[in-house]
Amino acid sequence: MAFLSQISDFDTAQVGLLQRLFLVTDGTLTDLVEAAFLEPVALRKVAVVTSHAPEAIAELEVEPGEMIMTRQILIYGTSTDTNYVYAESLLAIDRLPEDFRRALVESDAPMGRLWSDHRLETWKELLKVHRVAASGLSDFFKSQPNSGLLSRTYRLVSGGRPLMLISEYFPEIYGVVPS
Repeated sequence: MAFLSQISDFDTAQVGLLQRLFLVTDGTLTDLVEAAFLEPVALRKVAVVTSHAPEAIAELEVEPGEMIMTRQILIYGTSTDTNYVYAESLLAIDRLPEDFRRALVESDAPMGRLWSDHRLETWKELLKVHRVAASGLSDFFKSQPNSGLLSRTYRLVSGGRPLMLISEYFPEIYGVVPS
């Protein structure tokens, strides 16, 4: 219940079990989505941009001018083509092993699977959980702009240094879950 006590901007009792699990898991969200919806999932890149940080990013301990990567993706069901999760990641790219960086750009592997494949020892620090309007993300979920999304933002740390900030968004209500 410690995670749920951090949520103050909405009543978690009003959110379904699946969404509560998505909000607090510190495992690989991709695997949880597959188990929940009983279909294989894949990753669709929306955008990947590498640039110099225009300003300091406190949560990543990044200084202006350091290289960062912004990555926007969708996790979708390969059988139904349903988008289940939209995620935005901000990475301190020079802190990652070269082969991991290359895989981020060249492959369509989800981040959690890349951590495992490259044996990157990490821990997640949950920073924020909140409810937002779908707005510009509504097309991804075939919903109305004023429909609700739940979001969590966490920091991924390895070797005592922050590597990534990841924000994941998913509908506060899904359609019928297969039985």
